[in-house]
Amino acid sequence: MTTGGEQTTAPAAPAGHAPRTAKRAMVGRLSWGLADQAASSLSNFVVGIYVARSLGLTAFGVFSLAWVTYGVVLSVSRGLATDPLVVRFSGVSDASWRGAVARSSGTALGVGAAIGAACLAVGPALGGDVGSAFACLGVALPGLLLQDAWRYAFFAAGTGRKAFVNDLVWGVALVPAMVLAARVGSVAAFVLAWGASAAVAAAYGALQSGIRPRLTGAREWLREHRDLGYRYLVENVSTSGASQLRAYGLGAIVGVGAVGAVRGAELLLGPFMAVLMGLSLVTVAEAARVLRRTPHRLGTFCLLLGGGQAVAALLWGAALLLVPDRVGELVLGGVWSSASQLVVPAALGVAGAGLGTGAAAGLRALAAARRSLRCQLFASTCYVIGGLGGAAVAGTVGSAWGVAAATVCGSAVWWLQLRSALRERHQNPIPEVRTS
Repeated sequence: MTTGGEQTTAPAAPAGHAPRTAKRAMVGRLSWGLADQAASSLSNFVVGIYVARSLGLTAFGVFSLAWVTYGVVLSVSRGLATDPLVVRFSGVSDASWRGAVARSSGTALGVGAAIGAACLAVGPALGGDVGSAFACLGVALPGLLLQDAWRYAFFAAGTGRKAFVNDLVWGVALVPAMVLAARVGSVAAFVLAWGASAAVAAAYGALQSGIRPRLTGAREWLREHRDLGYRYLVENVSTSGASQLRAYGLGAIVGVGAVGAVRGAELLLGPFMAVLMGLSLVTVAEAARVLRRTPHRLGTFCLLLGGGQAVAALLWGAALLLVPDRVGELVLGGVWSSASQLVVPAALGVAGAGLGTGAAAGLRALAAARRSLRCQLFASTCYVIGGLGGAAVAGTVGSAWGVAAATVCGSAVWWLQLRSALRERHQNPIPEVRTS
């Protein structure tokens, strides 16, 4: 501004003001991430508890098979559609973000429609409760994947509040849907109720963003980001696929009831399991911002992230050991007696996985897709071997301990690879910047 020919300038920001502002902004985004994960965890926990109490151990095991199958499909969608979005479009201009979100959400919707059609075809061939559950999952997949895509988009833009509100909408829609499903009393009804409520939240996400998913943009999106997308696809599917192989193998070795017991233990550790499943919603975007602004702090950020999760998981597991049987039975019904025996190994497994996700976020931010792929393939192989080998030796409890050992080994490999990637970047600091 000029007055009388003299130019004045705004006073310089005090030293340290910008870093403090950046830290407050990061804390705000992480806080919304934690709030969103709390809402997601609560919804998943309530659904699991309600279904477990309504159906019993065996039918709950069938529902759990549909649940882990959804996890595999979700991993496909994230690898192809939303993981590249978070890595390359966090903190970019609004116009660039909106164009990317239209294509990435269209890709997620296309994945849901394609794999959903396959589930509809496979369901009748399987027959029984399992077949009907898979057929209903096919109907639900497009809405489930689109809702997840909006969450990623909002966190990439740094507007986690919108993701939190979207998950609240899903949670509210779940209430009448679950009540209606309970009146029917079948696994298929609960799967449909779960998917229908997600579709409500997916529709609301389009209103929140003002963006329409572009199915026609899916091919362009896949072509532009094939260097990351296909590696992330293999990486993600190896994670969820390992869980599915363990579930199917455990059902074959021990029985479907064992799958329900494992799922019950996961519900007891629900807040942390949900955080780990959707970790990249917040942490990869934040790690990418740290890398752009203060790259020398990326290792510390990842260590604090992973260590904090590991400690929190151990504390939660210790608290679960103090829960009286009558309270556990009130929550899980007949599933409690089997699930409670798995608390210690399950907590150790989640702690190990939590520590590893700190390093995984760093590798994703660095776009070190080859390194992260190698880590995930190793960790998934250990998971399957530990889970099924333990089941063959000592049943359900042995499977849980095998998985705990596998996650600790996998975490060590993640951190070794992050250390190598950071050293490589320091020696050859050529960042990859891609915003369109």
